[in-house]
Amino acid sequence: MAPEIRIQFMQEQSGIPKNPKRAGVMALFYPDIKGTTHLLLIHRKTYEGVHSNQIGFPGGKMERNDADLVQTALRETHEEVGVPPEEITLIKPLSTVYIPPSNFEVQPYIGLLVNSFSFIPEEAEVESLVEVPIIDFMDDSKIFMQKLTTSYATNIEVPAFKLNGYTVWGATAMMLSEIKELMKQIL
Repeated sequence: MAPEIRIQFMQEQSGIPKNPKRAGVMALFYPDIKGTTHLLLIHRKTYEGVHSNQIGFPGGKMERNDADLVQTALRETHEEVGVPPEEITLIKPLSTVYIPPSNFEVQPYIGLLVNSFSFIPEEAEVESLVEVPIIDFMDDSKIFMQKLTTSYATNIEVPAFKLNGYTVWGATAMMLSEIKELMKQIL
């Protein structure tokens, strides 16, 4: 799910540049009140920055008080959508993803809520919640190519997911692709 321009950039850079900022994000699965499994994404607020108005996972930058990136992902999930860390069962870490426009190396984790939950979006950061039924997430027809203008390129074709009416591309799409492949192995 990486755009061709990103693949070329990473090859030219020979991997991740030195001293990236670090972040942790949470791919959170949970049942709704009917027991249907969903995956939680957030629609970020519009602000001055490269990730403005994008769809992503709850999470953010590691802070000095965070012991590790698991704690970062749990803390940020609590701050952004109101889920207390002790409610989340950590399933596994995923592959780290480097995001060139913001110089972040992001560590995603898969987490699970056993019971339905009334999320509380943090008004300053979260425009809305994007609660994706797992059946939609696993539907291969939700993957497509779209031309976008990004913070680093104009009119480029990128692979993306169409989830709940939103186009999900870039690092989030790459993480979603890995999750989807893992799910196919167990289903």
